[in-house]
Amino acid sequence: MRSLFWRILASFWLAIALVAGLSILLGHMLNQDAWILSRHPGLNTLAEQWTQTYEAQGEEAAQDILEQRKRQYHIDVQVLNESGDPVVRGTFPRRAAAFEARQNNDDRRLPWRRLTDEYTSAKTGDTYLLIYRIPHPELDAWHRESLLWPLSALGIALVVLTLFSLFVTLSITRPLNRLRGAVHDLGQTTYQQNSLVKLANRRDEFGVLANDFNRMGARLQSLIGSQRQLLRDVSHELRSPLARLRIALALAERANPEEREKLSPRLTRECDRLEALISEILVLARVDADNASAEDVDLNALLNTLQKDAQLGSPEQTVRLDAEPQLNLKGWPTMIERAVDNLLRNAQRFNPVGRSIEMQAVRQGERIVVSVRDHGPGVDAEHLSQLGEPFYRAPGQTAAGHGLGLAIARRAAERHGGSLVLANHPDGGFIASLELPLVPGAVVQP
Repeated sequence: MRSLFWRILASFWLAIALVAGLSILLGHMLNQDAWILSRHPGLNTLAEQWTQTYEAQGEEAAQDILEQRKRQYHIDVQVLNESGDPVVRGTFPRRAAAFEARQNNDDRRLPWRRLTDEYTSAKTGDTYLLIYRIPHPELDAWHRESLLWPLSALGIALVVLTLFSLFVTLSITRPLNRLRGAVHDLGQTTYQQNSLVKLANRRDEFGVLANDFNRMGARLQSLIGSQRQLLRDVSHELRSPLARLRIALALAERANPEEREKLSPRLTRECDRLEALISEILVLARVDADNASAEDVDLNALLNTLQKDAQLGSPEQTVRLDAEPQLNLKGWPTMIERAVDNLLRNAQRFNPVGRSIEMQAVRQGERIVVSVRDHGPGVDAEHLSQLGEPFYRAPGQTAAGHGLGLAIARRAAERHGGSLVLANHPDGGFIASLELPLVPGAVVQP
């Protein structure tokens, strides 16, 4: 992963280092002897021109060149040979060397800047040492006139730094703007998964954040959609028992005491149905709303308890359990218990008397599969995909129920990061398989 933290840190560190380096470099360049000798118009060609003139025309012509440079640029020049003796008179004041000696040759205390330049003649091979003395006011004036190139370089550096800073700023603000738009869309319930697909492909913190936001958005959209659908289904399902209660109450008001006693069991039965329906609805809602931490679940003990309870609730039907030993996982035991219990109750509704309900639990890789099979008529293939939706019941079913048992089991499986697989068994009957990962939310490879 390319860390955004290190990218920003390195960017600003390099920017600061570059500005500091340029400042130091320019300061040294503008004050170094080599810079002055190569850039000053009175010095950059003087050594070569003087040597050629001296060797071709003699001392007087060479002295004239030095006099002319002194008049034009106020530069004093002295030329020494390899032995240290003056070659020409030069333009130095007579006591300049003595003055420098008294000041310990400290440039900060001298009224001029002293520079030296060696030049070897290509014609004779003789080497000459040229000593220059430039008054500080003249040198400062030339510095001010020669700042165009350094300032241009500094301007280019500032432009580069500005563009670099702009790039870093945009690399931060543009993803943030996309996330802000996604948050706005999520609040308006118009969020789309592909709105952050490009950002999610990045390999830095923004990519991780976009992936997490996509998962959160999908989860919220699913919850909002399921809650809306649940409200529609609840309002539809509650109408029937409420209508029956209203009719029974209306009949009871008009009936005599004997008829009222006959209507009383009917009213009680309708109230019990309504209470059972509301309880299942609340269980379905709690599956999504449970924020408790996952804990260790001893699946063998849980399945044994459910087998005994199912056997006691319906003695005429046998529940046969076949489970591998030491089946443990991380999850919410109450949800798993409710899900498997609903699968058993669903199987008991359709399983014929005299045939055993088969409950099996096995470990397959990084998941545990709990399956419940009955020997009933099964479900038509075209209706299998809709089973597990709240309040859906396959056509032709006569057994009592509200169509919430499989929906609760499916929500519990999804809450763990697993799934509920519903199918007709090849040998007859119906089989419901609850696939649970060992760790909640883990990605399970099929």
